Amino acid sequence: MIKKTSKQAPKKAKGLSKEEIAAMKEYLQEKNAGKGDGEAAVLAKIAQMPEPDRSMAKRVHAIVKASAPSLSPKTWYGMPAYAKDDKVVCFFQAADKFKARYATLGFSDKAKLDEGAMWPVTFALKKLTPAEEGRIAALVKKAAAEG
Repeated sequence: MIKKTSKQAPKKAKGLSKEEIAAMKEYLQEKNAGKGDGEAAVLAKIAQMPEPDRSMAKRVHAIVKASAPSLSPKTWYGMPAYAKDDKVVCFFQAADKFKARYATLGFSDKAKLDEGAMWPVTFALKKLTPAEEGRIAALVKKAAAEG
């Protein structure tokens, strides 16, 4: 029979990471702050990002505004996001946000990207070329479409 000793290493508690806790706090602050100036809040968040995320976020912001002017900029969990009827349709997540190796452009279930029984809703962004910018513009237009 093997006896258990009290000298065993404690198991690491499972739960939210520091980054996830920070995102939740940002979300609560956003909810408490009300609507305010979403454009200013998004631009402020973008300005805080390290490069190359900042440059990509600026381009994504410009593309979303040009491609889907019906979407309203706002922050969502501390990320630049774009909403329709106050519901987030798409968002930019900097790589630095959760210490990932790439930034992402994500779409919520409110986005009209349905294509058959399965379709992508999050895209990795390492850099933006005219090809990626065109694809983003098309996705954002489709995501914001009426109907």
